[in-house]
Amino acid sequence: MSGDLLVLNSGSSSLKFALYEIDRDPDGADALRHFRGQITGLDATPHFRVEDASGDVVEDRHPGDEGAALGHEEALEFLVDWLDEALAGRSLLAAGHRVVHGGQDFVGPVRVNAERLEQMEALVPLAPLHQPHNLAPIRSLSRSRPDLFQFACFDTAFHHTQSRIERRLALPRHLADEGVMRYGFHGLSYEFIAGALATRLGREGTGRAVVAHLGSGASLAALRDGESVATTMGFTALDGLPMSTRCGALDPGAVLFLLQEKGMSAEEVSTLLYEESGLLGVSGISGDMRTLLESSEPSAAEAVDVFVHRAVREIGALTAMLGGLDHLVFTGGIGEHAAPVRARICEALGWLGVTLDRPANQAHAEHIGEPGGRVGVWVIPTDEERMIAQHGLDQLREAGRVS
Repeated sequence: MSGDLLVLNSGSSSLKFALYEIDRDPDGADALRHFRGQITGLDATPHFRVEDASGDVVEDRHPGDEGAALGHEEALEFLVDWLDEALAGRSLLAAGHRVVHGGQDFVGPVRVNAERLEQMEALVPLAPLHQPHNLAPIRSLSRSRPDLFQFACFDTAFHHTQSRIERRLALPRHLADEGVMRYGFHGLSYEFIAGALATRLGREGTGRAVVAHLGSGASLAALRDGESVATTMGFTALDGLPMSTRCGALDPGAVLFLLQEKGMSAEEVSTLLYEESGLLGVSGISGDMRTLLESSEPSAAEAVDVFVHRAVREIGALTAMLGGLDHLVFTGGIGEHAAPVRARICEALGWLGVTLDRPANQAHAEHIGEPGGRVGVWVIPTDEERMIAQHGLDQLREAGRVS
Protein backbone atom coordinates (compact mmCIF):
# COMPACT_ATOMS: atom_id res chain seq x y z
CA MET A 1 0.00 0.00 0.00
CA SER A 2 1.29 3.45 -0.88
CA GLY A 3 0.37 6.72 0.75
CA ASP A 4 1.75 9.40 3.01
CA LEU A 5 2.84 9.76 6.60
CA LEU A 6 2.33 13.07 8.40
CA VAL A 7 4.69 14.09 11.21
CA LEU A 8 3.47 16.79 13.60
CA ASN A 9 5.40 18.79 16.19
CA SER A 10 3.01 21.10 17.98
CA GLY A 11 4.35 23.88 20.23
CA SER A 12 2.92 26.77 22.20
CA SER A 13 2.81 29.16 19.23
CA SER A 14 3.60 27.00 16.21
CA LEU A 15 2.64 23.83 14.40
CA LYS A 16 5.53 22.23 12.50
CA PHE A 17 4.98 19.37 10.11
CA ALA A 18 6.66 17.14 7.55
CA LEU A 19 5.03 14.87 5.01
CA TYR A 20 6.69 11.65 3.88
CA GLU A 21 5.75 9.64 0.84
CA ILE A 22 5.62 5.89 1.45
CA ASP A 23 5.59 3.42 -1.41
CA ARG A 24 5.98 -0.32 -1.51
CA ASP A 25 9.73 -0.87 -1.40
CA PRO A 26 11.17 -4.38 -1.14
CA ASP A 27 14.46 -2.94 0.14
CA GLY A 28 12.72 -1.19 3.04
CA ALA A 29 14.14 2.21 2.10
CA ASP A 30 13.33 5.17 4.30
CA ALA A 31 10.21 7.17 3.58
CA LEU A 32 10.87 10.02 1.15
CA ARG A 33 10.02 13.46 2.50
CA HIS A 34 8.26 15.70 0.02
CA PHE A 35 7.02 18.60 2.16
CA ARG A 36 8.14 20.35 5.33
CA GLY A 37 6.60 23.45 6.83
CA GLN A 38 5.09 25.24 9.76
CA ILE A 39 2.35 27.56 10.87
CA THR A 40 3.85 30.15 13.21
CA GLY A 41 2.28 33.02 15.12
CA LEU A 42 -0.65 31.04 16.47
CA ASP A 43 -3.00 33.11 18.64
CA ALA A 44 -1.44 36.20 17.00
CA THR A 45 -0.74 36.67 13.28
CA PRO A 46 -0.42 33.22 11.70
CA HIS A 47 2.11 32.57 8.94
CA PHE A 48 2.06 29.42 6.79
CA ARG A 49 5.24 28.39 4.97
CA VAL A 50 5.98 25.13 3.17
CA GLU A 51 9.08 23.84 1.38
CA ASP A 52 9.39 20.83 -0.88
CA ALA A 53 12.10 18.17 -0.60
CA SER A 54 14.50 20.39 -2.58
CA GLY A 55 14.03 23.28 -0.19
CA ASP A 56 12.01 25.34 -2.66
CA VAL A 57 9.17 27.36 -1.13
CA VAL A 58 5.79 26.14 -2.41
CA GLU A 59 3.54 28.12 -0.02
CA ASP A 60 4.19 31.32 1.92
CA ARG A 61 1.11 33.17 3.13
CA HIS A 62 -1.11 34.14 6.02
CA PRO A 63 -3.91 31.59 6.44
CA GLY A 64 -7.45 32.53 7.40
CA ASP A 65 -8.92 36.02 7.43
CA GLU A 66 -6.48 38.90 7.12
CA GLY A 67 -5.17 39.85 10.56
CA ALA A 68 -7.23 37.20 12.35
CA ALA A 69 -5.66 34.97 14.99
CA LEU A 70 -5.63 31.21 14.50
CA GLY A 71 -5.94 28.76 17.39
CA HIS A 72 -4.19 25.39 17.47
CA GLU A 73 -7.27 23.43 16.41
CA GLU A 74 -8.04 25.81 13.54
CA ALA A 75 -4.39 25.65 12.45
CA LEU A 76 -4.57 21.86 12.28
CA GLU A 77 -7.83 21.98 10.33
CA PHE A 78 -6.24 24.43 7.90
CA LEU A 79 -3.19 22.19 7.50
CA VAL A 80 -5.24 19.02 6.95
CA ASP A 81 -7.38 20.78 4.32
CA TRP A 82 -4.22 21.99 2.56
CA LEU A 83 -2.75 18.49 2.68
CA ASP A 84 -5.90 16.98 1.18
CA GLU A 85 -5.27 19.14 -1.89
CA ALA A 86 -1.50 18.64 -1.89
CA LEU A 87 -1.81 14.84 -1.71
CA ALA A 88 -3.56 14.88 -5.10
CA GLY A 89 -5.49 11.67 -4.55
CA ARG A 90 -2.91 9.88 -2.41
CA SER A 91 -4.09 8.62 0.96
CA LEU A 92 -2.89 9.73 4.37
CA LEU A 93 -1.80 6.49 6.06
CA ALA A 94 -0.76 7.77 9.47
CA ALA A 95 0.07 10.74 11.65
CA GLY A 96 3.05 10.69 14.00
CA HIS A 97 3.44 13.08 16.91
CA ARG A 98 6.41 14.35 18.86
CA VAL A 99 5.46 14.14 22.55
CA VAL A 100 7.94 15.67 24.99
CA HIS A 101 7.29 13.48 28.02
CA GLY A 102 6.87 9.72 28.11
CA GLY A 103 7.31 9.31 31.85
CA GLN A 104 8.59 5.97 33.13
CA ASP A 105 6.28 3.80 31.02
CA PHE A 106 6.74 4.99 27.43
CA VAL A 107 10.26 3.94 26.45
CA GLY A 108 9.59 3.67 22.72
CA PRO A 109 7.09 4.73 20.02
CA VAL A 110 3.50 3.59 20.56
CA ARG A 111 0.31 3.51 18.57
CA VAL A 112 -2.17 5.89 20.16
CA ASN A 113 -5.44 4.63 21.62
CA ALA A 114 -7.78 6.07 24.23
CA GLU A 115 -6.00 4.38 27.14
CA ARG A 116 -2.53 5.52 26.06
CA LEU A 117 -3.75 9.04 25.40
CA GLU A 118 -5.10 9.14 28.95
CA GLN A 119 -1.69 7.97 30.23
CA MET A 120 0.04 10.75 28.27
CA GLU A 121 -2.38 13.32 29.64
CA ALA A 122 -1.53 12.18 33.18
CA LEU A 123 2.06 13.33 32.46
CA VAL A 124 1.01 16.95 31.81
CA PRO A 125 2.14 18.06 35.32
CA LEU A 126 5.67 16.87 34.44
CA ALA A 127 5.77 19.06 31.30
CA PRO A 128 2.99 21.63 31.64
CA LEU A 129 4.39 24.01 29.00
CA HIS A 130 4.86 21.35 26.31
CA GLN A 131 2.70 18.27 26.82
CA PRO A 132 -0.75 19.90 26.35
CA HIS A 133 0.31 21.34 22.98
CA ASN A 134 1.80 18.00 21.90
CA LEU A 135 -1.41 16.14 22.70
CA ALA A 136 -3.89 18.66 21.26
CA PRO A 137 -3.49 17.55 17.60
CA ILE A 138 -3.81 13.88 18.62
CA ARG A 139 -7.20 14.60 20.20
CA SER A 140 -8.26 16.79 17.30
CA LEU A 141 -7.40 14.17 14.65
CA SER A 142 -9.06 11.48 16.76
CA ARG A 143 -12.30 13.46 16.44
CA SER A 144 -12.03 14.51 12.81
CA ARG A 145 -10.43 11.32 11.44
CA PRO A 146 -11.17 8.53 13.92
CA ASP A 147 -9.87 5.82 11.58
CA LEU A 148 -6.48 7.46 11.02
CA PHE A 149 -3.50 5.47 12.36
CA GLN A 150 -1.78 7.71 14.95
CA PHE A 151 1.42 7.08 16.88
CA ALA A 152 3.51 9.00 19.40
CA CYS A 153 7.29 9.29 19.78
CA PHE A 154 8.73 10.58 23.05
CA ASP A 155 11.66 12.91 23.68
CA THR A 156 12.41 11.14 26.95
CA ALA A 157 12.40 7.58 25.59
CA PHE A 158 15.96 7.49 24.23
CA HIS A 159 17.37 8.09 27.71
CA HIS A 160 15.72 5.06 29.34
CA THR A 161 19.04 3.21 28.95
CA GLN A 162 20.57 5.39 31.67
CA SER A 163 21.22 3.75 35.03
CA ARG A 164 18.88 4.23 37.96
CA ILE A 165 21.72 5.97 39.81
CA GLU A 166 22.11 8.49 36.98
CA ARG A 167 18.38 9.21 36.98
CA ARG A 168 17.99 9.44 40.74
CA LEU A 169 17.48 12.81 42.46
CA ALA A 170 18.56 13.10 46.09
CA LEU A 171 14.99 13.61 47.28
CA PRO A 172 12.78 11.41 49.51
CA ARG A 173 12.07 8.05 47.94
CA HIS A 174 8.31 8.55 47.79
CA LEU A 175 8.87 11.43 45.35
CA ALA A 176 10.93 9.18 43.08
CA ASP A 177 8.08 6.66 43.23
CA GLU A 178 5.79 9.46 42.04
CA GLY A 179 8.04 10.13 39.04
CA VAL A 180 10.26 12.95 40.33
CA MET A 181 13.51 11.87 38.70
CA ARG A 182 15.89 12.77 35.89
CA TYR A 183 14.39 12.00 32.47
CA GLY A 184 16.39 13.91 29.87
CA PHE A 185 14.98 15.37 26.65
CA HIS A 186 15.91 15.98 22.98
CA GLY A 187 15.88 12.19 22.71
CA LEU A 188 14.63 12.07 19.12
CA SER A 189 17.51 14.30 18.07
CA TYR A 190 20.06 12.18 19.92
CA GLU A 191 18.59 9.00 18.46
CA PHE A 192 18.93 10.41 14.96
CA ILE A 193 22.53 11.51 15.56
CA ALA A 194 23.42 8.11 17.07
CA GLY A 195 22.15 6.46 13.90
CA ALA A 196 23.90 8.97 11.64
CA LEU A 197 27.21 8.47 13.44
CA ALA A 198 26.84 4.68 13.23
CA THR A 199 26.17 4.97 9.48
CA ARG A 200 29.45 6.85 9.07
CA LEU A 201 31.59 4.80 11.45
CA GLY A 202 29.80 1.52 12.06
CA ARG A 203 28.03 0.92 15.35
CA GLU A 204 31.18 -0.36 17.06
CA GLY A 205 33.13 2.66 15.83
CA THR A 206 30.98 5.23 17.60
CA GLY A 207 32.49 4.41 20.99
CA ARG A 208 32.29 7.21 23.54
CA ALA A 209 30.56 10.25 22.09
CA VAL A 210 29.27 13.52 23.50
CA VAL A 211 26.54 15.08 21.36
CA ALA A 212 25.94 18.80 21.72
CA HIS A 213 22.37 19.65 20.71
CA LEU A 214 22.74 23.43 20.76
CA GLY A 215 19.76 25.52 19.74
CA SER A 216 17.11 27.69 21.37
CA GLY A 217 16.75 24.66 23.59
CA ALA A 218 20.19 23.25 24.38
CA SER A 219 21.48 20.08 25.99
CA LEU A 220 24.33 17.58 25.86
CA ALA A 221 24.24 13.80 25.99
CA ALA A 222 26.90 11.18 26.61
CA LEU A 223 26.48 8.12 24.36
CA ARG A 224 28.33 4.83 24.64
CA ASP A 225 27.99 2.71 21.48
CA GLY A 226 24.94 4.74 20.53
CA GLU A 227 23.10 4.45 23.87
CA SER A 228 22.43 7.26 26.33
CA VAL A 229 24.56 7.16 29.48
CA ALA A 230 23.92 10.67 30.83
CA THR A 231 22.45 13.98 29.71
CA THR A 232 22.29 17.55 31.01
CA MET A 233 18.52 18.00 31.08
CA GLY A 234 16.84 16.37 34.06
CA PHE A 235 13.35 16.39 35.54
CA THR A 236 12.39 19.20 33.17
CA ALA A 237 13.79 20.85 30.06
CA LEU A 238 14.98 23.76 32.24
CA ASP A 239 18.04 21.93 33.55
CA GLY A 240 21.60 21.89 32.24
CA LEU A 241 22.92 24.45 29.77
CA PRO A 242 21.68 28.04 29.60
CA MET A 243 19.44 28.32 26.53
CA SER A 244 17.83 31.04 24.44
CA THR A 245 15.45 32.14 27.19
CA ARG A 246 15.72 29.27 29.72
CA CYS A 247 18.06 29.47 32.69
CA GLY A 248 19.66 26.02 32.69
CA ALA A 249 21.02 24.50 35.91
CA LEU A 250 20.12 26.65 38.90
CA ASP A 251 20.59 26.39 42.65
CA PRO A 252 17.13 25.47 44.03
CA GLY A 253 17.81 28.01 46.76
CA ALA A 254 17.62 30.76 44.13
CA VAL A 255 14.04 29.70 43.40
CA LEU A 256 13.21 29.74 47.12
CA PHE A 257 14.73 33.22 47.36
CA LEU A 258 12.53 34.47 44.51
CA LEU A 259 9.44 33.00 46.15
CA GLN A 260 10.12 33.85 49.78
CA GLU A 261 12.20 37.03 49.70
CA LYS A 262 11.18 38.66 46.43
CA GLY A 263 7.52 37.72 46.87
CA MET A 264 7.17 36.37 43.35
CA SER A 265 4.35 33.97 42.56
CA ALA A 266 4.99 30.50 41.17
CA GLU A 267 3.67 31.67 37.81
CA GLU A 268 6.01 34.68 37.81
CA VAL A 269 8.99 32.47 38.65
CA SER A 270 8.02 30.06 35.89
CA THR A 271 7.87 32.91 33.37
CA LEU A 272 11.24 34.21 34.57
CA LEU A 273 12.99 30.84 34.30
CA TYR A 274 11.46 29.74 30.99
CA GLU A 275 11.04 33.00 29.06
CA GLU A 276 13.27 35.74 30.51
CA SER A 277 16.55 34.01 31.38
CA GLY A 278 19.34 32.27 29.44
CA LEU A 279 21.04 34.23 26.66
CA LEU A 280 18.26 36.81 26.71
CA GLY A 281 18.50 37.34 30.45
CA VAL A 282 22.30 37.64 30.59
CA SER A 283 22.59 39.87 27.52
CA GLY A 284 19.47 41.95 28.00
CA ILE A 285 19.47 42.10 24.21
CA SER A 286 18.38 38.86 22.57
CA GLY A 287 18.11 35.12 23.01
CA ASP A 288 19.31 34.59 19.43
CA MET A 289 22.96 33.53 19.22
CA ARG A 290 23.31 35.12 15.77
CA THR A 291 22.33 38.52 17.14
CA LEU A 292 24.71 38.19 20.09
CA LEU A 293 27.68 37.19 17.93
CA GLU A 294 27.09 40.23 15.71
CA SER A 295 26.68 42.62 18.64
CA SER A 296 29.49 44.84 20.01
CA GLU A 297 27.77 45.16 23.40
CA PRO A 298 29.75 43.77 26.38
CA SER A 299 26.62 42.12 27.76
CA ALA A 300 26.19 40.19 24.49
CA ALA A 301 29.78 38.96 24.72
CA GLU A 302 29.19 37.93 28.33
CA ALA A 303 26.12 35.89 27.38
CA VAL A 304 28.17 34.01 24.77
CA ASP A 305 30.97 33.53 27.33
CA VAL A 306 28.53 32.01 29.83
CA PHE A 307 27.08 29.69 27.18
CA VAL A 308 30.51 28.43 26.08
CA HIS A 309 31.78 28.13 29.67
CA ARG A 310 28.85 26.01 30.75
CA ALA A 311 29.04 23.82 27.64
CA VAL A 312 32.74 23.12 28.26
CA ARG A 313 32.11 22.40 31.93
CA GLU A 314 29.32 19.93 31.16
CA ILE A 315 31.24 18.20 28.37
CA GLY A 316 34.00 17.58 30.90
CA ALA A 317 31.49 16.04 33.32
CA LEU A 318 29.95 13.81 30.64
CA THR A 319 33.39 12.70 29.49
CA ALA A 320 34.08 11.59 33.06
CA MET A 321 30.91 9.48 32.94
CA LEU A 322 32.14 7.86 29.71
CA GLY A 323 35.70 7.35 30.93
CA GLY A 324 37.09 9.22 27.91
CA LEU A 325 36.01 10.77 24.63
CA ASP A 326 36.19 9.42 21.07
CA HIS A 327 33.80 11.78 19.28
CA LEU A 328 32.26 15.21 19.81
CA VAL A 329 29.21 15.97 17.65
CA PHE A 330 27.59 19.38 17.17
CA THR A 331 23.97 19.64 16.06
CA GLY A 332 20.97 21.98 16.41
CA GLY A 333 20.71 25.57 15.15
CA ILE A 334 23.74 26.90 17.05
CA GLY A 335 25.71 23.66 16.79
CA GLU A 336 25.24 23.48 13.02
CA HIS A 337 25.70 27.16 12.13
CA ALA A 338 27.71 29.05 14.79
CA ALA A 339 31.33 28.34 13.84
CA PRO A 340 32.75 30.75 16.48
CA VAL A 341 30.90 28.92 19.27
CA ARG A 342 32.12 25.53 18.04
CA ALA A 343 35.68 26.87 17.81
CA ARG A 344 35.68 28.24 21.35
CA ILE A 345 34.27 25.04 22.82
CA CYS A 346 36.84 22.91 20.98
CA GLU A 347 39.73 25.16 21.95
CA ALA A 348 38.81 24.81 25.63
CA LEU A 349 38.76 21.00 25.24
CA GLY A 350 42.28 20.68 23.91
CA TRP A 351 43.25 18.83 27.10
CA LEU A 352 40.88 16.05 26.00
CA GLY A 353 42.57 15.69 22.65
CA VAL A 354 40.02 17.80 20.76
CA THR A 355 41.79 19.59 17.90
CA LEU A 356 40.02 21.72 15.31
CA ASP A 357 40.52 22.08 11.58
CA ARG A 358 39.76 25.82 11.39
CA PRO A 359 39.06 26.07 7.64
CA ALA A 360 36.74 23.05 7.84
CA ASN A 361 34.97 24.60 10.82
CA GLN A 362 34.48 27.91 9.01
CA ALA A 363 33.12 26.03 6.00
CA HIS A 364 30.69 24.07 8.24
CA ALA A 365 32.16 20.81 6.95
CA GLU A 366 30.84 17.54 8.30
CA HIS A 367 34.13 16.59 9.96
CA ILE A 368 35.82 19.61 11.53
CA GLY A 369 38.43 17.82 13.62
CA GLU A 370 42.07 18.04 12.65
CA PRO A 371 42.95 15.10 10.35
CA GLY A 372 44.51 12.37 12.44
CA GLY A 373 43.27 13.97 15.66
CA ARG A 374 42.57 11.74 18.64
CA VAL A 375 38.93 12.88 18.95
CA GLY A 376 36.59 12.99 15.97
CA VAL A 377 34.76 16.32 15.80
CA TRP A 378 31.59 16.38 13.71
CA VAL A 379 28.83 18.70 12.54
CA ILE A 380 25.76 16.60 11.73
CA PRO A 381 22.37 18.24 11.10
CA THR A 382 19.65 16.62 13.16
CA ASP A 383 16.30 15.57 11.72
CA GLU A 384 13.77 14.70 14.41
CA GLU A 385 10.92 14.56 11.90
CA ARG A 386 12.69 11.89 9.86
CA MET A 387 13.34 9.93 13.05
CA ILE A 388 9.62 10.01 13.81
CA ALA A 389 8.85 8.98 10.22
CA GLN A 390 11.20 6.01 10.50
CA HIS A 391 9.45 4.92 13.70
CA GLY A 392 6.11 5.40 11.96
CA LEU A 393 7.15 3.18 9.10
CA ASP A 394 8.07 0.47 11.60
CA GLN A 395 4.72 0.91 13.36
CA LEU A 396 2.81 0.63 10.07
CA ARG A 397 4.73 -2.50 9.08
CA GLU A 398 4.12 -4.05 12.48
CA ALA A 399 0.41 -3.34 12.08
CA GLY A 400 0.42 -4.80 8.57
CA ARG A 401 -0.50 -1.47 6.99
CA VAL A 402 2.54 -1.39 4.65
CA SER A 403 4.92 -4.06 3.39
